[in-house]
This record gives sequence, structure tokens and C-alpha cells, in this order.
Amino acid sequence: MISIPPHLPFPSVIYPMMKIFCLVLVVLTSSALASDATKPGQVTTPYPTITNLAVEWQIEGDDNLNAKCDAMFRVKGTQKWYKAMPLKRVPAGESQKTSPIVQWTNRLSGSIFDLEPDTSYEIQLSLSDPDGGTSLETVFARTRPFPQEAANARITNAGPRELNNAVPGDVVILADGDYGAFRFNKDGESGKPIIYRSISGKAIFSEVGLTDRKWVYLDGVTVNGPVRLNGTDHCAVMRCKINAQWGIKAYKPGMTNGYIADNVIQGIHAWDRSIMGAGGDNEGEGIEITGSGNVICHNRVSGFRDCLSHMEDSGAAVQMCNDWYNNDISIGLDDGIEADFALSNCRVMRNRITNCFVGISSQPGLGGPNYFIRNVMFNLSYSGFKLHRFSHGDVILHNTVVKAGDGLGNYTSERFDHAVFRNNLFIGGKAPDTKFGG
Repeated sequence: MISIPPHLPFPSVIYPMMKIFCLVLVVLTSSALASDATKPGQVTTPYPTITNLAVEWQIEGDDNLNAKCDAMFRVKGTQKWYKAMPLKRVPAGESQKTSPIVQWTNRLSGSIFDLEPDTSYEIQLSLSDPDGGTSLETVFARTRPFPQEAANARITNAGPRELNNAVPGDVVILADGDYGAFRFNKDGESGKPIIYRSISGKAIFSEVGLTDRKWVYLDGVTVNGPVRLNGTDHCAVMRCKINAQWGIKAYKPGMTNGYIADNVIQGIHAWDRSIMGAGGDNEGEGIEITGSGNVICHNRVSGFRDCLSHMEDSGAAVQMCNDWYNNDISIGLDDGIEADFALSNCRVMRNRITNCFVGISSQPGLGGPNYFIRNVMFNLSYSGFKLHRFSHGDVILHNTVVKAGDGLGNYTSERFDHAVFRNNLFIGGKAPDTKFGG
């Protein structure tokens, strides 16, 4: 027989207390286990571009970050499936030491690359989590077409005084001459853009304003000053020659679904080590934008502080699903490509970057994934990748960097998180005899 010491409660008191304690323990344990399971939410395909599609799958739970999601795709109405890159697990978080602080959601996210323009796709997503939450979803999305003139477009001719007489669907052939600083004030429509085209390239502007325009294309002109795209939607700048300290600019509210392609953009700076870096005397931007769904491709950009650039901190609107590919970049006195403050599914691919201080900057990435794929960089003074300011979610694949000093170096005490490096080639060598040696 077991005796109960006089200083302990009677069994009639102990047993109910033990039951309550066990019940609370079970509830707490179940709650902890339940947070490791994945609860699938909404699937979206934001900001389709011409050759890439983004997929965002919002979730709850999965605190231990072991949920996975495979992706398959096919052209809608066909039989053959193709394997896409799996979606990346993005835990909810927020930026550090930015102004303002930017938050991102708990999700699975990723891109499907190098698709056909103006084509509908079926995307199959297979979510699995050993803690629970398996799900299969199918969504449909369509890539955008290349900018093109309207079917049965009306061709008109114009000089400086007739530029704002256009109507949706017009292709306006510009006479050679000096147009000065000009702001366009007419909008096109979906399927009926207004196109201002110079056949010879001798329609010369000192500045172009497309602020707040929709469905307006600038094609083949020469601009000896900035091209302003603030607040534009579905606008394009193509085959132009731009000579300026500030080339193409799209400040807040930014540009949406824009297309900047096949331009030659020349800045004012030469290759001079004495003015390199963030604190150097190197003011000027080649293409500097904020906004989402934009395509910047096949441009030749040289002689700027940053040759291609996102906006930062309070200057940045939502920057997601922007494509920067197949550009030829040189003499970036700070960054060849500044992909800072990219939220998710921005894609920096197949660019050639020569004679720059930094090749590609992501300071910071805001959750991601943001992709840096098959870029080639040669003769960089500082580093190939700058992942500073607590960058989060960078995916760095198949890049080649050849430079003096460290082949790969990230010179900051601010950690970067949830990054992926695979199949890259970094070739360093003897550091140059300058303050920028690795």
C-alpha cells in the first residue's frame, strides 16, 4: 500500500489536476504539429510577360519549411507535358533597415521560363508536405504578345506640329527634323496602340514625355535626353538611340507591362576607376524603373552609374515579374544591373556585363524568388554579385564571372538568407593594385 505524505494534496485533487494538465499538453502538442502541416490557399499567375509566367501559391502553416511543389506545363489543348523548375518555398518575412519596411507573405512561388509569346498554357502544381497538406492544382495563364501595330493600322505622316493628332490604331511616320522636348498626350487602346516611328532615325528629340500614357509605342527615334515613362501602362520604347546622363526613367507610380527593347543607350561616363562605387562621382542611370510586368531586353547600354536599375526604398513601387534579359552592358561605374527591391519572380537572364564595378546587385531581394541565370560578367572591379542589406530569396544559376581578385565575394556583415547557388563558374585571379582589389 502506498501512503500519501501529509503535505501533498489528496488523490481526489491530484487526479483532476493531472487530467487537466494532460489535456492542455495534448492541445498544445496538436497545435504545434498542425502548424507544420500546410494549408493550401489561393494560386495566382501575376503579371505574365512575353516569354515567362509567374506562379504564386499562398499557404498557411509549414513552419518547418519542408513543403515542396513540383510544376508541369503544356500549351493549352495539347497532350505533352514539360517539367518546370519547382516552386520555391518562401516563408513570410519582412525587410530589415529599409525605408519603408516591406513585408511578404507565406507561399510557394516560382517562374516558368522561355515560353512562346501570346500563348495559353496549362500549369499543373503538385504540393506535398510530409506533415500533411498534399494538394494538386491546375491553373491557366497566357503570355503576352510582342508589341505590334494594329491589324489594318492607319499609316499617317507627321512633323512636330501634328504629333498629338493621332487616334488609337495609328502608325505615325515622323518626318526628319528637330522635335525639341515633347510630351505626348494621346492614348492608344488594347489591340490599337499608337506608334510614333522614325524610319531613318533622324526624328530627333531633346526629351520625350510619355507620362501617364497607355498603349503608346516610341519606335526608332533619336533622343538626346531622357525618355520619361512614369505612370505608363503597356507602353514601349523600341529601336531608339538615346544619348543622355539619364536615359529611360519610370519613377513612381512606375510603369506596368512595359517593353523596352533593341535600344542603344549611351551615357556620359568613361571607364575611370577614380569615380567607381556607390560614393563615386558617377551620377546617371541608363534604364531606371519601378513597377511590375516589364520586359527590358536586347538593349546596348554603356556609360552610366547603373546601366539597368530598379528603384530603391521609398522610390520603389511593387517590383515583381520584371524581365531583364539579353542586354549588352558595359561601363557601369556602380552596378551593371541593380535588381534591388525585387519582390518576387524578377528574372535577370543571359546578360553580358563588361567593365563594371559590380556585376549584379540584389540589395535586398524581398522574399523572392528572384532569378539570376546564365549571365556572363567580365572584368569587374569589386564583385560579381552584391547580396547586401539582408537580401532574401536570390536564385543564382549557371552564371560565369571572370575578374581580378575574388571570383565570388559578398563583402558585408548583413547576412543573406534563403539563397540558392548552383552550377556557376567564378574565376578570380591576382587582385589589382587598387582599393577595389578583392
